[in-house]
Amino acid sequence: MGDPLETAAAALRERLEAEAEWGGLDGIARFEIEDAGMIRVAGTEVVAGPEAAEGEVDVTISASLETFREVFEGALSPATAFMMGRMRVEGDIGTALKLGQIIG
Repeated sequence: MGDPLETAAAALRERLEAEAEWGGLDGIARFEIEDAGMIRVAGTEVVAGPEAAEGEVDVTISASLETFREVFEGALSPATAFMMGRMRVEGDIGTALKLGQIIG
């Protein structure tokens, strides 16, 4: 099994490419994945690893690797994860909701 951070970043890239007609995410988001690292999304660009920690973001979404895995696999919606306290959101909720539509 590969690097979980790169696997998550690849899944995000795939989803963003599938939604390419809308032009990408308006804003900049950072995923903080416990015990795995960070992913930064700006428009249609996805960066994983230490570089993802650089710069200001509009929203930061934090959760465990297992929670992110469940969301990306479709077993858990981002909204449900948030309501259950398994996912935390800091910053612009509008950007978070748009991202939730892409990954959920």
